[in-house]
Amino acid sequence: MHRAPLTPRSVIRAAADLADAHGLTEVTLSAVARDLDVRTPSLYSHVRDLAALRDGITVLALGELGNRASDAVAGRAGKDALRALCDAHRDYARAHPGRWESLQRRAGEAAVRSDEAARSSRAPAAVLRGYGIPESDRVHAIRLIGSFLNGFLHLEHIGSFAHSAPPADESWVLLIDRLDGLLAHWHTKDET
Repeated sequence: MHRAPLTPRSVIRAAADLADAHGLTEVTLSAVARDLDVRTPSLYSHVRDLAALRDGITVLALGELGNRASDAVAGRAGKDALRALCDAHRDYARAHPGRWESLQRRAGEAAVRSDEAARSSRAPAAVLRGYGIPESDRVHAIRLIGSFLNGFLHLEHIGSFAHSAPPADESWVLLIDRLDGLLAHWHTKDET
């Protein structure tokens, strides 16, 4: 059987697929090596160590999610853009739970400074420009959106909303509406 040659990209993609199937904590160099049917030392010429492997998953996820979010918000503004951004994150978290989990950890400096990280911030920035939020406040607004997304999606993933009515989908729509209202009425201290 012919096996494709290992590359950093193929190793990271295999690790990301393993994370989606079994969770990020199950991603180890030996698990990835088993999945690729190679010996663990063979991976060290493609990834430095476990931290670099997990950062690679994070960079991959940032790029994929950044592309999805940008496509989702293109040509939209205001609440439509916000909803599209949030839905892109929710859809990605559902389709790729291990990759999403990799975004919920403190990443290494190389991952944080990657082109993919920069690309992933473009869609939220575009959404906020549509609300007229001053650039000096955008980091705060991005943190607010990120807190909503990460909190809601984590709780949904672990089944916290499954025990009570209304359904999570109803809360999702309502909370995005409330977030839209907050962003639409954003004022800096100097404006009040």
